[in-house]
Amino acid sequence: MANRHLRIAVLGTRGIPGVMGGVETHCQELFPRLVARGHQVTLFGRAPYLETKAPYEYRGIKVIPLWAPKKKSQEAILQTFLGVLHVVKHRNRFDLLHIHAIGPALLVPIAKIFGIPVVMTHHGPDYDRQKWGRLAKSVLRMGESFGCRCADAVITVSRHIASLVGSQFHRNATYIPNGVNLPVMVPPGAMVTQHQLVPNKYVLSVGRFVPEKGFHDLLKAFSACNTDWKLVIAGDTDHEDDYSRGLKQQAARDSRVLLTGFIRGSELAEVFSNAGLFVLPSYHEGLPIALLEAVSYNLPILASDIPANLELADASETFPVGDVAVLSGRLEQLTTAGSTKAAARHRIEHEFNWDVIAAATEKVYCDVMGYKRQSVN
Repeated sequence: MANRHLRIAVLGTRGIPGVMGGVETHCQELFPRLVARGHQVTLFGRAPYLETKAPYEYRGIKVIPLWAPKKKSQEAILQTFLGVLHVVKHRNRFDLLHIHAIGPALLVPIAKIFGIPVVMTHHGPDYDRQKWGRLAKSVLRMGESFGCRCADAVITVSRHIASLVGSQFHRNATYIPNGVNLPVMVPPGAMVTQHQLVPNKYVLSVGRFVPEKGFHDLLKAFSACNTDWKLVIAGDTDHEDDYSRGLKQQAARDSRVLLTGFIRGSELAEVFSNAGLFVLPSYHEGLPIALLEAVSYNLPILASDIPANLELADASETFPVGDVAVLSGRLEQLTTAGSTKAAARHRIEHEFNWDVIAAATEKVYCDVMGYKRQSVN
């Protein structure tokens, strides 16, 4: 059965292209490469996040928007349910279902009842995220259990998560990390000029405005720094709430702080290329793509010492998570003394290469389907 091409359905993501989120970035990079390797991919997105409600194609992927309420406690599970129903109804069009994240994994047993092979990627224990209440955390734990126990194969984006799956569910998981593209450095341009940034003299952080990203700690720590550097935070929120509003008010009190909103493409490349330091103060991550991107730009990094960050950062590049005083001291030290670019791109050229990741994912599919796949160059 060599060289057989698979028909893959994908659920658990808001959609592609250009939708903010780690799972979204992962899918946007991974699945076009699987298309290039000869497979057919249908990705089900959530209509509120996409520019059209009609099906469309992106880099060979068929994207089908499905109805979902734009409400963080309901959208993932309801859209995944509709997606599973679609796959079941059109069973003859799909060979395999790939579900991303533990919330959507709640629906794995339904797919299995109908005989659909399922691969689940565990992007992190989302019940640790501070935005979820007790009921939501319980549902997420149930989704994790259903996915890890019932899926035909489990992929994890970090070794730490693979260890958790092994200890909690006695299940061997395949470690396949997030990846990053090696970038072309962008000289100072419109973003730097417009916001009066000095190249190599601003701190950069990137992410969604949710409590577990720790931006409130970063703002408090930076406000206590005696430095002429600026702090640039590139990101925003999916769902405006008290936390995101408070974060913006907190930022507005310091004239050295710039919130760019959600940026991507050339604008994001420009702010990465000209930063002097990248900081990730997260309380929770699966395997942080933003930190991978910072390393790919040879940026000095400073990250909280959570397990996911320690898979990318040396101990000397971390601080105790939530310790604002230590973070402030490290920021002042690094911005006062200046910092040199870290020649660290070699750390990601192989393990975090998207082409390598696509090949490893394809192998998991082939193992599930019970056949060998000849390599595609």
